[in-house]
Amino acid sequence: ISSLNPVCPHSSQITNLHLDSHTIGAQMKLSPETLTVLRKEDARLTCSTSYPEWTIMVWLLNGEVVLTISKETGLLPSINPNVTAKKSPVSREDSWMFVLKNTERHNQGQVTCDLQGIDRKTASLFVQEKGSVKVFGDDKLAFKGQSVLFECQAAGWFPQPILQWQVNDKKVSQGEYNISSESRKSLFTVTSNLSLTAAKSSHVDCLASVSALPTPLKSSVRLTVVAEVLQEGDDCTVPLALMASLSALLLLLLLCICTVLWYRQRRHAKPSPQEALWFDQSVTRTISVAEATGGKVNPGYASEGPTDAVYNELIMETHRQMDCVSFHKV
Repeated sequence: ISSLNPVCPHSSQITNLHLDSHTIGAQMKLSPETLTVLRKEDARLTCSTSYPEWTIMVWLLNGEVVLTISKETGLLPSINPNVTAKKSPVSREDSWMFVLKNTERHNQGQVTCDLQGIDRKTASLFVQEKGSVKVFGDDKLAFKGQSVLFECQAAGWFPQPILQWQVNDKKVSQGEYNISSESRKSLFTVTSNLSLTAAKSSHVDCLASVSALPTPLKSSVRLTVVAEVLQEGDDCTVPLALMASLSALLLLLLLCICTVLWYRQRRHAKPSPQEALWFDQSVTRTISVAEATGGKVNPGYASEGPTDAVYNELIMETHRQMDCVSFHKV
């Protein structure tokens, strides 16, 4: 009967080893399982275990050993200056954080934590590239109802970025703009054109992003609708235009009044041609008389002509001329 039921002496040992492997696996954890970072940023993964029998922890990047940690002595020297590890002081388990500094595109791949002779866990690392975004041209001016074209380019990205348009912080439907892309040296350039019908003055934004970027990059321009100044009365543009027109009108009127007053004053102050001629003749005769009489002039003398205040002024001028003649004769 015993020959009909053979007993395998190793079956219980194999079962125990299988159970131990599952137990150890449950006591080891690598997080996060997937990590996405931007190029030049640090990548951080944490390997932890509650299994007390481990002695050596090895970190591998794309199958290549980059760091070794001893349970007894801690972090061992590494030839790669961009990798290091820090032990967590608060974790109840043996927990080490692996840090890959200044990540590059070639670092993308598999990151493995290997507890020598016990178990290993692998996570995926993705490295993305942040490029630039630009709306071509300056701020635009358009009449109401006019069609306005905007062009945006996002260059130097990996993977291909998501490009979107916004008008006054509201997303534009994808059906209202087109997108084209090209790849050069594993970097993507995306171009998009948006056509808007000018309805009111707006801020137009073009946004580009990848999953590792917390906030999209944005480029903005201003669209100003000219017809608003003439038609819309819900703001202060019309009152301001009215006030400006009235001010200009008043200034012009004031300038005209000042011109008229100045002209009238100038006209009254300047003698007429007839008066000027009479003055010249009077002065000439007076000078001749003064020379004949040795500078003595009869103050009572008056020739025919006007006798108003203008002639008083002329008499005073005559005296000044006589003084000048007398001075020369002496």
